[in-house]
Amino acid sequence: MADLTHLDDYGKAHMVSVSGKAETVRKAVASGRIVMSKEALAAIRDNGVPKGDVFAAARIAGIMAAKKTADLIPLCHPLALESVTVDFIVEEDAIRVCAMAALTGKTGVEMEALTAACVSLLTIYDMVKSIDKAMVIENVRLQSKTGGKSGDWHAAA
Repeated sequence: MADLTHLDDYGKAHMVSVSGKAETVRKAVASGRIVMSKEALAAIRDNGVPKGDVFAAARIAGIMAAKKTADLIPLCHPLALESVTVDFIVEEDAIRVCAMAALTGKTGVEMEALTAACVSLLTIYDMVKSIDKAMVIENVRLQSKTGGKSGDWHAAA
């Protein structure tokens, strides 16, 4: 069981100690998309969604979620994030969310970036579901991470 870092010698889950790790600059980028009808996409683009500005709400929701990741994912360390961004790309049939989390610390920020992307996508769904209940959230993934002992990693295209 020693090879599984979140299990102790008896197979019990525990939070890994990062006390002996060096602080490094760490950054992670995650993305995902929500596919929707042309009507829903037009309503978002034209700021015609009854609940208000979809991008503003989804951006704030993603940032807030990144800050709460340790409350949601049981073995994540609470982190003092130094930067979180959430950006949107309007595609032909979808909106792509790109979230970034960064800090100088002893553990990575991959889960924070992924959480920000997921909650931003869920917020878009919530705000637009009155127009299109058939929206599909897809392809949520880590795009890249930098820093730490394991070094840099970038997803294949």
